[in-house]
Amino acid sequence: MNIKSNRNRKIFLIVIAILGLIILNYLASEPPRKRISRGIKEEQANLKQEEIAGLRKTSQTFAVIARTVKPAVVHISTQQTFVTRRRNFSPLEEFFFGTPRRREFVQQSLGSGVIVSQQGYVLTNNHVIANADKIKVTLADKSEFTARVVGVDPKTDVAVIKIDGSNLPVAKLGDSDKLEVGDWAIAIGTPFGLSQTVTVGIISAKGRANVGIAAYEDFLQTDAAINPGNSGGPLINLDGAVIGINTAIFSRSGGYQGIGFAIPINMAKEVMYKLIDKGEVIRGWLGVVIQPVTREIAEHFKLDRIQGVLIAEIMERGPAYRGGMRQGDIILKYDGKEVNDVNQLRNLVARTPVGKKAKVVIFRFGSNLEFEVEVGEQPMS
Repeated sequence: MNIKSNRNRKIFLIVIAILGLIILNYLASEPPRKRISRGIKEEQANLKQEEIAGLRKTSQTFAVIARTVKPAVVHISTQQTFVTRRRNFSPLEEFFFGTPRRREFVQQSLGSGVIVSQQGYVLTNNHVIANADKIKVTLADKSEFTARVVGVDPKTDVAVIKIDGSNLPVAKLGDSDKLEVGDWAIAIGTPFGLSQTVTVGIISAKGRANVGIAAYEDFLQTDAAINPGNSGGPLINLDGAVIGINTAIFSRSGGYQGIGFAIPINMAKEVMYKLIDKGEVIRGWLGVVIQPVTREIAEHFKLDRIQGVLIAEIMERGPAYRGGMRQGDIILKYDGKEVNDVNQLRNLVARTPVGKKAKVVIFRFGSNLEFEVEVGEQPMS
């Protein structure tokens, strides 16, 4: 009995010990649900760290770009003097006191610009310096210069002025044709006289026209904050290159409302080089009056889809007429580019060098025809 009792006791103790170890191991370990929850939290923490690292990298990129380009962005202030004569000056007063008294008024305006060459050429808007008697340019280091006008082009609202200095900071010019909607955009300028202000957004749209600012419009639209005083300042991409010249805002209040417009730098460059070389802009001309192709026009001319622009009028002895084009033709392609917008064609023709022979594809009586037109010089208007 004693032997059997001892054996049972030993077995009992062993079982108790095993159960104890199992219980202790279970108590020491995490429940599966808790372990999974902890794992998720750790993954979330790692994800947040990655996001934060990405945001820091983006922030650092903006900071580096701003630090690099800001020295080339200038503050422009202008003065224009108006002379008026006192009204209701009687002949008797004029006899005793001479000519009517004159009064002078000085009007000041503010804007921005960007230095684009070591020679001191500054790119800005025409409306920033138009009719100014004095133009003062202030750099980021507070150094001041008196600028002279090299040339202006009201039809694109582009102007070039020049300052005389040494070791001037220069901004790199980019390629606006490579831009995509959604690309980052950084605006630097002097809104409300607050110099060296940096704002960030994206390219909201391209090819904006009919804004009512200039005769030739092909604006970039951006939501980077642009306010009065930003005009003439650069719009910059993540490479630190100028992709546009900030020009205007759409606003019901006069301040920022999320829509700003910039002249594409490729258009501004072409105008700038012409102003520097010749002091004026000579544009290409076809001698046609054009209008959009509507659904009704497409059906009338038996065009299978809405495309191109219609020649509503054509000047006899003009470049298009001499090249074989006629009233009622629908222009489908110009110089290798498809045409679907009136402003697009106007800009393409205007930017074509005078004398160049451009190939034009038109739709006439159900057929596509190709003509070679020698582009003429746009008459002075």
